[in-house]
Amino acid sequence: MKIQNKVKRKIREGRPACGSWLMIGDLAVAEILAGAGYDWIAVDMEHTSITYETLPALLSGIHAQGAESFVRIEDNNPAVIKRVLDCGAGGIIVPLVNSPEEARAAVLAAKYPPEGVRGVSLGRASGYGNNFQDYFDSINDQVIVLAQIEHHLAVERIDEIVGVEGLDGVFLGPYDLSGSMGIVGQFEHPRMADARKRVIEASKRAGKAVGIHEVSPDASAMRALLEEGFNFLACSLDTVFLGNAARTVANELKQFLG
Repeated sequence: MKIQNKVKRKIREGRPACGSWLMIGDLAVAEILAGAGYDWIAVDMEHTSITYETLPALLSGIHAQGAESFVRIEDNNPAVIKRVLDCGAGGIIVPLVNSPEEARAAVLAAKYPPEGVRGVSLGRASGYGNNFQDYFDSINDQVIVLAQIEHHLAVERIDEIVGVEGLDGVFLGPYDLSGSMGIVGQFEHPRMADARKRVIEASKRAGKAVGIHEVSPDASAMRALLEEGFNFLACSLDTVFLGNAARTVANELKQFLG
């Protein structure tokens, strides 16, 4: 069976795609979050203890619920990218891409020859070899590669980065970006506003997706980001959903329990 990535189709058609973020490395959490109706779920391996032993089950749970899967990898490293894709991820989110050369390296690592340098494996992604030919023939066209823009150096070269062939889009990281500017957490600062605008406009000129993560589970905030020009939106994350719901009920209970 050839690989069909529904999110890739949305990106190509210029339609928005909305997902969420998985930090808790538990299958039940992955299934619940993916079953909520998001287009995609990103498994975070940069800032969590999720391992390669856990990852295949998480990806399987996400796909079983009808969502596409991404992995935010820990490093722009060909060995890391190869292992994540061999586990069956539909795409990668690559941290701290500051140049077109780094973006191109990620693309090459994610694609088989002759378009890239990804090593061949009879792993989970190809049905342990059972579906190898169809997987090999289709994955180069269907895999999604997104570069995180989280440093002012990347913003300065954003036109070159989004111009890299095979890169599907970029993902703005406001926290790290503001920190690189010496204005950490000041998201309304004029320099941050200018950086956001530059990234959005460059991405649109190049016909690439432009994403951002809204940590608060607020639909109106997501709408505002869409109106601003972002079209690849991450809505909150598992830990925030869980914490907010637990605190809401606990606070209501306190009102009549004392």
